[in-house]
Amino acid sequence: MRRQRNAKIVATLGPASRDRETIEALFRAGADVFRLNFSHGSHEDHRARFELIREIERELGRPIGILMDLQGPKLRIGTFAAGPIRLEPGQPFLLDLRREVAGDSTRVALPHPEIFAALTEGTDLLLDDGRIRLRVERFDALHAQTRVITGGSLSERKGVNVPGVTLPISALTEKDRRDLDFGLELGVDWIALSFVQRPEDIEEIKAIVQGRAGIVAKLEKPAAIGQLDAIVEATDAVMVARGDLGVEMPAEYVPSIQKRIVRSSRRLGRPVIVATQMLESMISAPVPTRAEASDVATAIYDGADAVMLSAESAAGQYPVEAVRMMDRIIAQTESDPYYREVIDAAHTPPQADIAGAIGEAVCAIAGRLKAAAVVTYTSSGYSALRVARERPEAPIIGMTPRADTSHRLTLVWGIHPVITPDVASVTEMTNFASWTASEEGFARAGQTVVIAAGMPFGAPGHTNLLRVAQVGGEASTGA
Repeated sequence: MRRQRNAKIVATLGPASRDRETIEALFRAGADVFRLNFSHGSHEDHRARFELIREIERELGRPIGILMDLQGPKLRIGTFAAGPIRLEPGQPFLLDLRREVAGDSTRVALPHPEIFAALTEGTDLLLDDGRIRLRVERFDALHAQTRVITGGSLSERKGVNVPGVTLPISALTEKDRRDLDFGLELGVDWIALSFVQRPEDIEEIKAIVQGRAGIVAKLEKPAAIGQLDAIVEATDAVMVARGDLGVEMPAEYVPSIQKRIVRSSRRLGRPVIVATQMLESMISAPVPTRAEASDVATAIYDGADAVMLSAESAAGQYPVEAVRMMDRIIAQTESDPYYREVIDAAHTPPQADIAGAIGEAVCAIAGRLKAAAVVTYTSSGYSALRVARERPEAPIIGMTPRADTSHRLTLVWGIHPVITPDVASVTEMTNFASWTASEEGFARAGQTVVIAAGMPFGAPGHTNLLRVAQVGGEASTGA
């Protein structure tokens, strides 16, 4: 099941992909990680899909990643007494905390005191995914008198966005905490935290997770972009969540923001996923638009670790075809000679420490020797991540004795994760690396592999050993 590409595919599961046959077909078509979206479905639904994924993994002998996506704080207006209303540009419209009073064409409940606490005069409020825009003229702790800037039809319980404002709320709701406990009990590999605004949001969830899963910061608030590097530094991985990001800022800003997030993630060595509407037309059509194909290719040229399908694989008519199409787009893009030029041009120097130097040296030596593969022997995944940051031309084999580490590495650019036994010596590790490269189809007898590892074995966070070996021969260099 070796992938003939470096970037990974995340596929969301849902009503169109709930059965074992479809999930296995999605994996065979190219899905590396499956996303369980906790905005929808019951715990029983998610448990059933989790167990199917692990069953498929056992039968096919290849690690599969599972990402749970927390819903996050959903801010919504209240109800209307007589159904949807019509708002006209220029008309006044009142928002207040009176949840128990149904709305009409002049007012509606906004049962979120934290929004009123953060308002300033002139703040814009976006309703129904940005279709309605209101501007705050006067406000206090209980009310906000607004004027309609962009009107239209508005029905009850529609979402509210407050662009450019950092709201005094946790990124974890009570529902999220219950879902998080459930996901950790299941054993998910990655947890996506929605509506991250500040590094403290990451620290809050990490204190709960305690290393039992990797954290993905979903960047979908303009406030997060203001603290981009600090958030990327604090998290384990990043998602460019273009849905709400495109609601809270003008559409023409999103491409440059996407590139900023990818650059920051690459520089700091964090896996980065580009998500939302990548092959949107394939929800109902067997082929994407040319613009969508270009959108996926752009993310790959930028060096993203993964691209994600949402409704295309969760609720669309062509879930397997969507994964297969994304697989083909990635492979074609990476085969373009220009791809390597732009990947190399975007490279930045690694962190000035031993692990950074080893990662950079591994890739330089692999390139100079035309190595068949780079092999990392890693307990925590740290060595593999440091090598993947450098984007070597040779494929990366991520050998690890831990199943949880192999699952997390399925999200990372270029890494082919393999579960191997514990080793007791450098010689044993070298022999395993050479044998694995041959067994997994990456190298033939006589070809060179370059190995990175940490000593002592099993101690996470140490990458301090570089080894060059010939498949079927003795190690030729050690450091």
